[in-house]
Amino acid sequence: AAMEALLDFGRAKRIQLAVLVDRGHRELPIRPDYVGKNIPTAHGERVQVRITEIDGEDAVLLGRER
Repeated sequence: AAMEALLDFGRAKRIQLAVLVDRGHRELPIRPDYVGKNIPTAHGERVQVRITEIDGEDAVLLGRER
């Protein structure tokens, strides 16, 4: 869906992907070009990113799926 939305703006010569946290799980053959932090996780774990402007603190939390 995201790729289709980008194509609505026209055909790009290049698309770059930036992520705050890369868990390493790949379902598609797409890798980010820019990574803030690599955090290998198990499939049952989740990563929560907290940002000062929204959450009052900067933090990356690792926990279990609910």
